[in-house]
Amino acid sequence: MGRTVQARLDAETERMLAELRRRTGLSDSELLRKGIQLLARSAGPRRGPKIVGLGRFESGRPDLGSNETHLRGFGQS
Repeated sequence: MGRTVQARLDAETERMLAELRRRTGLSDSELLRKGIQLLARSAGPRRGPKIVGLGRFESGRPDLGSNETHLRGFGQS
């Protein structure tokens, strides 16, 4: 298998892990892998980098500060 990870669990999380282990018969490692996979799938699509202030201009154009078409000639006299 791959990398080994250590994690500190509070008492409640340790109790839940023990209960899942008892109910499913899976090892701690298998339960944690499945939990991470489930969380990754439920987190939704990955978004691109966020540009601060993007879309907050009077023009109403959400891509005004990032679209090359709008920026063409900007800053030239």
